Amino acid sequence: MKVTLDLNTLLAQGEITQAEFDKFNQFAARGTTSLAFNILIGFGVIAVSGASLALVPSASTAILLGFLVAGLGMGLISAGQTQWRVLANLCVLVGALLFGGGIVATGSGSVGSILIVAAAFTGAGILGRSGLLVACAVIALSVSVGAGTWYRHASYLLAIQQPTVTVALFTGLAIMAYHISKRIPNEYEGLALTAARTSVIFVNFGFWVGSLWGDRNQAGNLLASSLTFSALWAIALVIAWAWAWSQNRRWVVNVVAVFGAIHFYTQWFERLGASAGSVLMAGMLALAFAIGLRTLNTKLTQEVT
Repeated sequence: MKVTLDLNTLLAQGEITQAEFDKFNQFAARGTTSLAFNILIGFGVIAVSGASLALVPSASTAILLGFLVAGLGMGLISAGQTQWRVLANLCVLVGALLFGGGIVATGSGSVGSILIVAAAFTGAGILGRSGLLVACAVIALSVSVGAGTWYRHASYLLAIQQPTVTVALFTGLAIMAYHISKRIPNEYEGLALTAARTSVIFVNFGFWVGSLWGDRNQAGNLLASSLTFSALWAIALVIAWAWAWSQNRRWVVNVVAVFGAIHFYTQWFERLGASAGSVLMAGMLALAFAIGLRTLNTKLTQEVT
């Protein structure tokens, strides 16, 4: 268990003595030095990997480098040397990304290659205890059903090509990952919850895009209208909020609140437009929403303590 303490405040309040302050401060300095050294070596590994890939720019080089770098990270983790933990995690992450990029390039971005990458990220995330890689695995899975992002100058674009499939797939994955998190050792619980939380975000993305465009099959036939998505999204948010409140899941409550606001404002401006009156009313509602969310979080915190 990790606990963050403000030593200066504790000393000023008389909670610790000067001798205890000096002792804890030495521990902190030692940890900072170790962290800086790990990061420096990690950047060195990244630089060597990048230079090697630049010298021999091919998918097979990326796959080989990724395998070797990730293997180095796994070895350090297996050795159980806590002072090398940051370096090990960096190696696993960089190696997995290199490996995944090589696989996707080899498969020309096919669904099969993306699924292989998702499986590889999942395995590496579990072995390396990396929540970031587990989240990347879920993101890779979303790409296999047509999700994507683009950037143009001053513009960020989100694409969900199959809203119905996205909502169904990631709803199932979120529920499954959550139940798995309650049946596995504590050291893996966070990984399962990361997968569940990332899936929840994609469920909302699917509803969001569907509420604007609806969903059509490849033949152009309407599968579900934008109105249907809007109504189902609202119902799903209410159900999720009620469950999160009863289970004291503050993260879910906050996510429901955020996407509830996004849903509200999306439909508000789609129907009313960006007139002066609608913007004024939206701003007033935003202030009320922020105050309510803060009050809710405070109440949940008090219930936990």
